[in-house]
Amino acid sequence: MPMFQPSKKDGAAGLEGSGDGQILDLDTAVKDGVLGGAVAAGVTLADAGAVVCEKLDLKKMVEELDLAEIPTVFVCPISLEPMQDPVTLCTGQTYERSNILKWFSLGHYTCPTTMQELWDDSVTPNKTLYHLILTWFSQKYLLMKKRSEDVQGRASELIETLKKVKGQARVQALKELHQIVAAHASARKTVVDEGGVAVISSLLGPFTSHAVGCEAVGILVNLTLDSESKNNLMQPAKISLMVDMLNEGSIDTKINSTRLIEKLMEEKDFRPEVVSSHRLLVGLMRLVKHKRYTNGISPGLSLLRSICSHKQLRSLVVSIGAVPQLVELLPSLDPDCLELALCILDTLSSIPEGKVALKDCTNTISNMVRLLMRVSENCTQYALSILWSVCKLSPEECSSAAVDAGLAAKLFLVIQSGCNPVLKQRSSELLKLCSLNYTDTTFISKCKLTRTIQ
Repeated sequence: MPMFQPSKKDGAAGLEGSGDGQILDLDTAVKDGVLGGAVAAGVTLADAGAVVCEKLDLKKMVEELDLAEIPTVFVCPISLEPMQDPVTLCTGQTYERSNILKWFSLGHYTCPTTMQELWDDSVTPNKTLYHLILTWFSQKYLLMKKRSEDVQGRASELIETLKKVKGQARVQALKELHQIVAAHASARKTVVDEGGVAVISSLLGPFTSHAVGCEAVGILVNLTLDSESKNNLMQPAKISLMVDMLNEGSIDTKINSTRLIEKLMEEKDFRPEVVSSHRLLVGLMRLVKHKRYTNGISPGLSLLRSICSHKQLRSLVVSIGAVPQLVELLPSLDPDCLELALCILDTLSSIPEGKVALKDCTNTISNMVRLLMRVSENCTQYALSILWSVCKLSPEECSSAAVDAGLAAKLFLVIQSGCNPVLKQRSSELLKLCSLNYTDTTFISKCKLTRTIQ
């Protein structure tokens, strides 16, 4: 059997020797950034070595770091995940032990990367690569821990600062704290644990400046709020400020205000009258319809759905013209937002004013028919429910319009599909309702099955 001589380009050999034939020292490889991971500022290789000596779990470090960019030589060609137990084949290629053994167990006796036949199926632990991976991840892990401790300390300092300062100094402290909590989970925990929620909440009120309000809301929406904090934020003056920012703030402030209000609505003792504001609903519809900033559509619709879940608020939602606005918006929405919008319209169809508004909207029937069997089963369910409501309200007018829009053929498709039996039953009932205005021959001719299926 010929002696295998690994190429300098191969994974394992590349760790023992650089491109010019020099042996790579472990310290030098990391320090000089040979693997794309130069030592970060403030962290020495000695520090990294100290971490290694502590025998940190490599698996734990890989999971906790969740790094976007990892040196390719650390990545197993099979799983495309960082290797934790690298082994080298006779071809010179290196893999994660469990992955290559699984490859062998499936009856493959080739190298997955080169597809060469193996003249020796033994695997050799690549200790050099293992120690290099361990050192690299330890260095990153140490830096993460150091930064975590730093941001926790800084968050604590900023909370104390906010208790003392006013004016522009307060705004600057809030801005810095906003940036920290948005980026670091450890800082968010520190703010909550050290009473920061109460401190920041106390800054919201009828005389709060727009600058302070925007930053305070941006911080609070990132935090875990307990019942006491939520009840405190549901004071009319604080809600009024959030509504003002929803109407007048930047797009980020609008979205943060929307999300914070929805977070407050999750509290079991929430009082619906807190959000029974015409100004709040108008601001929400503006956010949902904003053509330039589409990232506000989903949070806007999500809050509107939460509001509509309270029966006493549905008439108010209908009164601001939400129904025709949402119907006209449907064709431009992505699937997730579309489902939210249909859920809202279906909920509003449960009250008389909602039914009338849907019937009077020119494109309700055509849009609903178009959505049947097109997006998801949930969307089909909502669309069917809305069509049932308007057709039941005005059988002659709406049923005829629905059949002309191709509803009958779509209903046949639902009935013949493998979807929920409840949808099939509702489709059968709607089909029967629509057929009452026609003779059998005329109804069948209006089904337009071929065209609809195409």
